[in-house]
Amino acid sequence: MVRTRGDAAALVQAGYVRVNAAKVSAHGHPVRVGDVLTLALDRSVRVLKVAGFADKRGDAPAARKLYLDLSKEARP
Repeated sequence: MVRTRGDAAALVQAGYVRVNAAKVSAHGHPVRVGDVLTLALDRSVRVLKVAGFADKRGDAPAARKLYLDLSKEARP
């Protein structure tokens, strides 16, 4: 959802990330398969369900296979 780990940590520190509806206060908070992440990004909110993890860093299409975007289901 963001390009760098630093950007992700900044979102957490600003209070824009929730895991299973609970606000996350530390950027090292563990995330497990099945967790639901809520991210407030610019003018949108993304709701994602973790489907898996990669063994190695990959490209964007590979990353998209590791989560289910629940925010798309809510859109008309």
